[in-house]
Amino acid sequence: MSENPKPVAITEQQNPHSRQIDTLSALEIVTLINQEDAKVAAAVASELAQIARAVDTIVERLSQGGRLLYFGAGTSGRLGVLDASEARPTFGVPPDLVQGFMAGGDLALRHSAEAAEDDEAGGERLVQEIKVTAVDAVVGLAASGRTPWVLGVVQAAKARGAATVGLACNPDSPLARLAEIAIVPVVGPEVIAGSSRMKAGTAQKMVLNMLTTATMIRLGKVYGNLMVDVRPTNAKLRDRARRIVQEATGVDAAVARQTLEHTGYEVKPAVVMLLTGCSLDEAQRRLNAAAGFVRRAIAL
Repeated sequence: MSENPKPVAITEQQNPHSRQIDTLSALEIVTLINQEDAKVAAAVASELAQIARAVDTIVERLSQGGRLLYFGAGTSGRLGVLDASEARPTFGVPPDLVQGFMAGGDLALRHSAEAAEDDEAGGERLVQEIKVTAVDAVVGLAASGRTPWVLGVVQAAKARGAATVGLACNPDSPLARLAEIAIVPVVGPEVIAGSSRMKAGTAQKMVLNMLTTATMIRLGKVYGNLMVDVRPTNAKLRDRARRIVQEATGVDAAVARQTLEHTGYEVKPAVVMLLTGCSLDEAQRRLNAAAGFVRRAIAL
């Protein structure tokens, strides 16, 4: 008696619109890909309430001293590592506050390590090794929603009391059922069947952008739409810091640069000093009293 095969996940199904893609010209191919990519934003839009719920949960955990931790395999894992690595230069957060991990470790960032994603126990061990706690927020990333390594991570993290978010592109997946908060932008079959680095990867990147950016805004890392916690570690970022101060305060380039030099190139106190006329010590006092929120510090 033969076993009943599992239904094919949406991300693995054949796309009816691209069945003859191998017969098309280059322009026709990229047009078709673009038409399919246009569906991603709508799929993500359908999950905005869940994304916002995840942001609120992440902010709550980080405010308690926790971390935001991304876990994934393959493309999903690389996207998580990418998003985490951008948090420090963009928002000036400590290097351990937002972290990304992938099945197979750092070697898998450059080389395929498909077998690692089947190691559910390995995911559980990693949660123990990095000492996930009840104040951490864990985001499991798997386009299929079935990756054993990710499921092991989320199960172990949940057992430790961590907040758990599952980001998948298939409805009613094991990951979506396991995580406390499920974000499921269903983008449909890929142009190349099963190549979830495409629409599913794009959807995951869009959601990760929202999770990290919205979280940092809620934590006071932005004034208006300016990233006032940027860490200017090179010439480009020092020039960006100068422009941020100019845009926030209306001063000229020379004044902005001089004020930044006085603050050690910290943008927040520079902005508060220029908008209130206070000293550096007073600007720091205001920012401390306002939990780092520039707008609140100015109003004190």
